Formats: sequence, structure tokens, C-alpha cells
Amino acid sequence: MHKEQQLLPFISNAKLFLAVETVLTRIKNATKDDRDFYKNSVDPFSAIFDASSAGISLKDWIGQEKARQRQKTLQNAVGEFHEVIIGSVTGWENLPVGKIIDVENIERKIIAEIKNKYNTTKGSDKKGLYDNLKFALKGEYKGYIAYYVEIIPKSGAIYNKTFKPSDNKTKVNRKSNKNIRRIDGSSFYEIVTGDKNALEELYNVLPTAICKIQNGNKSHDYSLEPLFHKLYNKAFKNNKWVTLA
Repeated sequence: MHKEQQLLPFISNAKLFLAVETVLTRIKNATKDDRDFYKNSVDPFSAIFDASSAGISLKDWIGQEKARQRQKTLQNAVGEFHEVIIGSVTGWENLPVGKIIDVENIERKIIAEIKNKYNTTKGSDKKGLYDNLKFALKGEYKGYIAYYVEIIPKSGAIYNKTFKPSDNKTKVNRKSNKNIRRIDGSSFYEIVTGDKNALEELYNVLPTAICKIQNGNKSHDYSLEPLFHKLYNKAFKNNKWVTLA
């Protein structure tokens, strides 16, 4: 019997498959029936205006709204996916929901709050995120470096810079702190694994992992599509560096 090939050097296949399966299950269960859909308090006024402006029927509008809600569920699930993957790397731990931070590495004195995309957190909420990280550094994590991670950066930018959001009410920026930083996903995965290509490697094995979970069904291998690599390159390989201040 042949030993199963290790797909990634920084995480076991078992942990990778479990993380992927969790995302697939979340998406499969999202808005799967009308009870789940209407539980979210659909706005009938918005439905009329939106359907009218798009020139579609209310039935078609419901289909689009279900797709939008499903996408929102997907974004949340993918954010948690990255927390689980990072927390599965040796030395790292994915902390339970309700903690101030998402992942920690005690030996390297690093903590991080992970968001799936640069616009996941509203501008008005970023000051609260900064305050939470600052509070953590003053307490249990004194002497650590805290990262606010945006897995998908804006315009493919690569950055590791001080994080100092502004307060929309007072228009005053939070004070610059070299130990509270904002970083893109690719750069943070390099910090976590020591491999500058770690995030891309994770992306590249997803079709294989998904096929494995879906009972070996390889009827459609997304890695063979030209867009497979183009999508990643557009998100991460514009090589637009931002100051490291």
C-alpha cells in the first residue's frame, strides 16, 4: 500500500482536508431552504426597488439575494479556513471564538487578527481592532508583535507596515506603534511558515484536496483552467510594495 503524498510541507493532509471540508459543508448548508432565507428578515421594500431597477422578477431577485447571502457565508468561512490552516502549523494555535485575537505563536511572540479581505472590516471598526491589539500587548501578550492580517490585499499590494487607523468621528489617527502592524496574506504566510510561496502553494493544492473530499470526483479539475493561476496572480502578484514604516 502506497503512502499518501504530503500535499504541503507545513500542514498534514488530514488537517488540510478537514479545513477544506468544513468550508464546503458551510457553503452546502447556506440558505438551502426558504426557512433559512426568510429567517434573515428579507426587506420587501428593498426587494421591489432592487428588482425594478434591475428589470427582473421578484422570483429572480430572490435567487440573486440567496446567491449574495451564500457569498457572504463563503467569505466568513474562508476567513476561518485561514485561521485553521495557520493554527495547524507547528508552533501556532488557532484560538477559540470570543478571544481578542485569532492565532498566536507563544515561542515567537506573535499574535494576529485575521480577516479574509482588505475590506472585510469597515473603516469605522478598524480603530476597535487596533484598540484590541493594543490591549492584548499591554496584558497577556506583553513583548509580542501583533498583526492585523488582510489575506486578500487591495490591488495586489504587498505590505508589512504600522497599523494606525483613523477615528471617523474625531478624525484623529491612532498612535503609531511598531509592534502593531498591518500585513497582506502572502507576507504573513511567509512569516508563519518560513516559505515565501506558502499561500500560493496552499491555493494550488485546493483542487486536489476538494476532489479528495468529494469522493475522488475529478470531473472538473479547476487547476487546468487558464483562469486558475490568473486569479491568484491578479490578487497577489502585482508586486506593488507599500512602505515598511
